[in-house]
Amino acid sequence: MTPAHPRTALSVNVNKVALVRNTRHLGIPGVARAARLCLEAGAQGITVHPRPDGRHIRAHDVHELAELLAKDWPGREYNIEGNPTQNLMEFIRAVRPSQATFVPDGEDQFTSDHGWSFPQDAERLAPLVAECKALGVRVSLFMDPVPEQMPAARAVGADRVELYTEPYAAAWGTPQQEEQLARYAAAAQAALDAGLGVNAGHDLNRDNLTAFVARVPGLLEVSIGHAFMSDALELGYAAAVRAYQQCIDEGIARWHS
Repeated sequence: MTPAHPRTALSVNVNKVALVRNTRHLGIPGVARAARLCLEAGAQGITVHPRPDGRHIRAHDVHELAELLAKDWPGREYNIEGNPTQNLMEFIRAVRPSQATFVPDGEDQFTSDHGWSFPQDAERLAPLVAECKALGVRVSLFMDPVPEQMPAARAVGADRVELYTEPYAAAWGTPQQEEQLARYAAAAQAALDAGLGVNAGHDLNRDNLTAFVARVPGLLEVSIGHAFMSDALELGYAAAVRAYQQCIDEGIARWHS
């Protein structure tokens, strides 16, 4: 019997709103307003990835979003991503978000492009994971889809993993698509077997999301930013939320069919 598929949550990454705002000194488009419109449309969470160079999300955004979610949307998730050896932990200590996603980015890295590796990263991650959990913050580790790595992620205290999905997105529409889906399904199952929750993100979009949701077991959350904001430029925030949730709904329906 096929196990039930969880209701996969949509967390909207609002980094690109801040990137556009930062090109001028007018304060528009508003990051908090974008988040509010997405939440009003039904998004289950908001994600930010404040980098040390402040290229998009800045410190005041992190705090304004924390206030918005705590005051008006206390049941929705606030997910802050970043490298815990850089500037992430100061934000975690200050605002105590729902979830901290640890990502092994370099300070000048263009975008996230790989996950943590074990046993190499275990010693430095374990105390930082423990600190987050002591603050009541769930911890997710950004990971490549390698099944053998999942027990090690659990061993350092992580609650979830976020599977890095760019290789799947790059293979979409090619003969390698099915092979990549199988890799992610196997990695997710290994995470579940290790006692971890499963998130995913990076280059997921309206074309490839449904198939991913339909194939990957236990998928609790997808975090989507660049493609979402590209669609929102044409559709508007609310319609983009609805479109991505429709993709998720169709994927869950296929899982159960």
